Amino acid sequence: MQNPQARAMVFEAVGQPFSQVQMELPELNTDEALIQIDYTTICTSDLHTFYGKRGGACHSILGHEIMGTIVKVPVEGIHDYHGHSLQIGDRVTWSVYAHDKSDPMAKKGIPQKSGDLFKYGHEPMNGQNPLNGGFATHCHLRHGSTLFKLPSNLSQKEAAPLNCTHATMAGAIRLAGDLNGKNVLVNGVGMLGLSACAMAKELGANTVFSMDVDESRLTYSKKFGVSMGLDAVLTASEVLDIVAKEGGIDVVIETSGVPSAIEKSMEVLNIGGICVMVGAVYTQRDLAINAEHMVRKLLTLKGLHNYAHDDLRFAIDFLSKNHKKYPFGELVGAEFPLHQLDDAFELAHEGTYYRVGIHP
Repeated sequence: MQNPQARAMVFEAVGQPFSQVQMELPELNTDEALIQIDYTTICTSDLHTFYGKRGGACHSILGHEIMGTIVKVPVEGIHDYHGHSLQIGDRVTWSVYAHDKSDPMAKKGIPQKSGDLFKYGHEPMNGQNPLNGGFATHCHLRHGSTLFKLPSNLSQKEAAPLNCTHATMAGAIRLAGDLNGKNVLVNGVGMLGLSACAMAKELGANTVFSMDVDESRLTYSKKFGVSMGLDAVLTASEVLDIVAKEGGIDVVIETSGVPSAIEKSMEVLNIGGICVMVGAVYTQRDLAINAEHMVRKLLTLKGLHNYAHDDLRFAIDFLSKNHKKYPFGELVGAEFPLHQLDDAFELAHEGTYYRVGIHP
C-alpha cells in the first residue's frame, strides 16, 4: 500500500542545513499527477540558490532535474506531450515549468516566459502545491505541466538531467540553426557543454571545439565528440590562429556565462557566425561588444533561458539513440540517499563531479 505521507528536505536559508519534513499526499484535480521520485540530480543552479549566488524562495524544495514513476492520476486520466494516455507505473519526466497554454508568450512560441509560470524546484512551499521540487519522495504535478514517458533503455542517472541540462542544450542547438558541415565551439564544458558537444557532433558539425579553464575537462570532452580542446586563457588572436586550419568557427554555444568569454566568442566567429548564450543566468557586468565588428561580419548574438517543450522531446530522443555512444551515465559521479542531502550538496559544491545524484 502506498505510504500516505511524503518526505522532503526543505531549503530554509542560504547555506543552512536542510530540514526534513513530512507532508500528506495531495488529492488531485483535473490535469494533475502524483509522481514518486526515483532520482534527482543536483544542478548547478541548485548550488547557486543554496549558496546565495542567486535568489531563491524560502521555504522551498529545491531540485528540478527529476525523473519518477506515476503513482496517482485523476479519474479522467492524464496525457503526455504526444497526446498518449499515461498510466500508473509509467516512468516519466516533465518540463521544469507548468504554464497556461493560452498565455500570449506561449502563443509566440516562448512558453518558458509565460506570465503565470510555475517552476518546479524554485517555488515556495505554500498554496496547493507544496510538493513541487525534486529533493523529496514525491512531486505533485499541477495543471499545465508537460509530461513525457521515458524510454526503457535510459537509466535513472541518464534520465534525471534530461529536463534541464539536455533540454536546455537542445534549445541552444535549435537557436544555432543548421549545423551540418559547420565548425562549432562549445565554450565551457561542464554538464551543459558536454551535452552541446555531443548534440553538435550528431547533428553533422564538421569540427567540434571545446574551450575551458580546466585541462582535465578539455580532455574529457573528447569523449563527447570534441576534436580539439582550447585553453580558455588563449587570446582571441591565438584562438583564430589555431582554428584557421580547420576553417574557423561558425557557431559558438556559450555556457560559461563569463563576460570576457562571451566577448571572446564574438571576436573569433567567422563571417555570418552565431553565438548562443546559455550560461549568463546571474548578475554580472555589462558586455563590451563592438557594434561595427558585428555589423561588418554579419554576426548574430542570441540568448536562451530554459526551453520550449519540443526541446525536451528532442533531448529525450537524442539521449535514447546515443546514450551508449557517449558516456552520459558516468557524469553522475556520486550518489546519496535523500536524508544525506547536506553531504551531497557539500560534495557537489566542490566540483569534483559533473553531477551528484539523490535517490529517495
